[in-house]
Amino acid sequence: MTTMDIAGLSSPASRRERVVDWQAPGPVARAAAGMSGLDAMRAIRDGILPEPPMARLIDFRLRVAEPGRIVMGLEPHEGLENTIGLLHGATAAALLDTAMGCAISTMLPAGQGAVTLDLKLTYLRPLSVRSGTISAEGRLIKLGRQTSYAEGFVRDGSGNLAVHATATFSMVGETLRSK
Repeated sequence: MTTMDIAGLSSPASRRERVVDWQAPGPVARAAAGMSGLDAMRAIRDGILPEPPMARLIDFRLRVAEPGRIVMGLEPHEGLENTIGLLHGATAAALLDTAMGCAISTMLPAGQGAVTLDLKLTYLRPLSVRSGTISAEGRLIKLGRQTSYAEGFVRDGSGNLAVHATATFSMVGETLRSK
């Protein structure tokens, strides 16, 4: 590339802009605190509670909320690309961390939550804006009093597995009642 070509990369014609708006998270968290995790997830899915700011930033949506299972959807856009034209790996990481944590939440009573202790991702194929609608599924593996485990999958629009993840979560809030 010539110096002139490089200078053209920053031209006004190449600029993109995306405006992100969200609801203040504090009042939403207080409203959700009185709900079971499953009820809160379904309220977000159904538009009764606003989506969290991170979901708005990346632009993913909660599609399925079942006991022990969550599915998120994402229409990939160039705002998520890295410099080689693929979706940045952090996109899948954010989707999976959210889906797996929410899958655990679906099994929790009001006042309890889960926070990520570790997250392991294995990237199996690249994703891009041409991948079609991306889905991220989180599944509860084991619900514990202090620690819980989940597994996650990101698939491209054709259903091909692109990323597999496992994660460990610490339980916070009221102690989990014996089952």
